[in-house]
Amino acid sequence: MRHRNAGIKIGRTSSHREAMFRNMVTSLLKHDRIRTTDVKAKELRRWADKIITLAKQGDLHSRRQALAIVREKEVVHKLFAEAADRFGSISGGYTRIVKDGNRPGDAAPVSIVELVALEKSKKKEDNKKRPKASAKKKSSVPKKAKGLKKEKTASAPDENPVAPVE
Repeated sequence: MRHRNAGIKIGRTSSHREAMFRNMVTSLLKHDRIRTTDVKAKELRRWADKIITLAKQGDLHSRRQALAIVREKEVVHKLFAEAADRFGSISGGYTRIVKDGNRPGDAAPVSIVELVALEKSKKKEDNKKRPKASAKKKSSVPKKAKGLKKEKTASAPDENPVAPVE
């Protein structure tokens, strides 16, 4: 039974495994995207989500816990500065794993691990800037006058003249 045994061993000693995932989390947070094997990517997702959750809390204790895992202080500082803006609206699922085929040489299945929230925030900003489709199709006739026909006046000829109703 594997009760309460989280994580995978992947044929490495515990010190090697911990060092490898610490390096991978640092690289992921630094570059926003890395390429690795499928098995490592699934485990890396657990580590990265934990660090981003700490960054969203933003207090000193969380920062020290993140510094115990992430290798570079600048990466932690950048993450804590941006975490509330990039990941504030979502609770979990901060990474995306995209299958990338097999690696030449040993044919190991390879994936790309990337941070998700960057694209989501850009889409939200783009939606705010664009006018909605319903706003483009508004009629030039005021709401009160929609049932009435227009009368042609001498000062402003219409493109589509309508005879006055008598």
